[in-house]
Amino acid sequence: MRTMFLAPPVRPTRSATTLVIAASLWLAILGNLALWRTLLLVPDLTGWHGVLFGAAFAIIIACLVVVLLSLLAWRFTLKPAITVLLLLAAFATHYMLMYGVVVDTPMLVNVLQTDTREARDQLSWRLLATVVGLAVLPLVWLWRQPVSTPPLAQQMLRNAGLLAGGLVLAFGTTQLVFQDFSSLMRNYTEMRYLINPLNSVYAVLDMTVIPSEQPRGPMQPLGQDAHIATSANSTPQQPPLLVFVLGETARSQSFSLNGYSRNTNPLLARENVTSFTHVSSCGTSTAESLPCMFSHLGRTDFAKRSHEFENMLDVLQRAGLAVLWMDNQSGCKGQCARVPYVNTSDLKLPEYCEGDECRDTVMLARIDAELAKLPAERRARGTVVVMHQMGSHGPAYFKRTPAEFKKFTPECTDTSLSQCDRAQVVNAYDNTLVFTDYFLSRVIAWLKTHEKTITPAMLYVADHGESLGEKNMYLHGLPYSVAPPEQTTVPLITWLSPEFEQRSRVSTRCMQTQRDKPLSHDNLFHSVLGLMAVQTSVYQRERDLFAACEGR
Repeated sequence: MRTMFLAPPVRPTRSATTLVIAASLWLAILGNLALWRTLLLVPDLTGWHGVLFGAAFAIIIACLVVVLLSLLAWRFTLKPAITVLLLLAAFATHYMLMYGVVVDTPMLVNVLQTDTREARDQLSWRLLATVVGLAVLPLVWLWRQPVSTPPLAQQMLRNAGLLAGGLVLAFGTTQLVFQDFSSLMRNYTEMRYLINPLNSVYAVLDMTVIPSEQPRGPMQPLGQDAHIATSANSTPQQPPLLVFVLGETARSQSFSLNGYSRNTNPLLARENVTSFTHVSSCGTSTAESLPCMFSHLGRTDFAKRSHEFENMLDVLQRAGLAVLWMDNQSGCKGQCARVPYVNTSDLKLPEYCEGDECRDTVMLARIDAELAKLPAERRARGTVVVMHQMGSHGPAYFKRTPAEFKKFTPECTDTSLSQCDRAQVVNAYDNTLVFTDYFLSRVIAWLKTHEKTITPAMLYVADHGESLGEKNMYLHGLPYSVAPPEQTTVPLITWLSPEFEQRSRVSTRCMQTQRDKPLSHDNLFHSVLGLMAVQTSVYQRERDLFAACEGR
């Protein structure tokens, strides 16, 4: 009797097949809450018709997960494989439910390039609850289950049966609902990026196995014939200096310069700037958009490229100009690899920085010292400084602005934006643009103070836009083909000093008549080269947004 009470309970062993089917059903049903929420909004799938289709869709997903796990249903790989899939599904579910984002390759790249500061902004109790509920609890159960270990030949037969059975059932179920299924995938393309955990698995494979089709080989040189036009050297005592402000997560629709009802640009409105109203981004995330912005190829050809090329900064430097990248964000995504670089967020200047984050104005505090480090002979020909902002990086918009710039209140102070009233989300975001307006006005003021020694100009453009709750979508990163204009329409603002206008023969008055002209990031490479009078065979005048106003 005593032995009976002391003896540990004997747990029944589970077959690998049982664990595969259990995990697949859990992932298909509970791991796809974001998918089911979206499916409820499809007008053609209502009532019992919608319920039956949803059940069929769940069966298809479960079968495909069974097929995937059948390849890994071995003694030492099954539990780790299920663990990875559960964690991927749990994290993806949280972000898809909270922000309306989807999981694709660019989004995964963006996640992998996220630094500690950005990751900390994403942490919340809701994220913890989702991961515990969808992944940790089933994993506790999973790892407590003894797994039977049949002979190798028998396990191979079982795995082959799972693979064949999953494929047959998935195909058969798809045929039963084929008309609805094909219509859904055709008309709601974003649905395919909501299917957990298959979306994450595909994204990982696209980065690791499928990249045999992606750019490879050595970096290709670009603009080897680049040089500064002779006419541009007529006044060497006042060389040009272009500050290229690379904005972060700024949507054109929220700039009062472009017609927004709120006055988010009170200071820039006093300057002689041109704000272009219809500018399309290269992508919907920094990792996707930034390399494309500095490329000579344009969005379409950049996506199809077979090699990596040097970028705009390389060509400017090869022409003999001084180039500097100042970063107050999470890096340059490889674009500054061959030019001088300074990370201002590491400076820890107390008047500009709090914790491990600095206001964008810290770059102005350091620019004179950093410029002085550049070769004097290059600065005598001209200089291009890229300032990469923290800008409006979300979801913690409220952290991006000091108290005196919180013009619109109350703000959302929850990083789970969908839990805030949308008006509070918009308030917090708009305040970041008020601070960006202040920063850009300070850049112009700094340039004006140096007009006796340089010929100054400023160009500002954001990498991508942002969703602020429209159609229950937040943040950015949707596939470009289905992304709303809030994520793909970005601000582009220029300021040219009178001296720069004279030197470049580009008229601000003319540009202001061109402000509604459709433009894109495709124009940047050629426009910057044109402004800095760099001549090279890779320059395309038809893509230079300033060319139409030369001499006018």
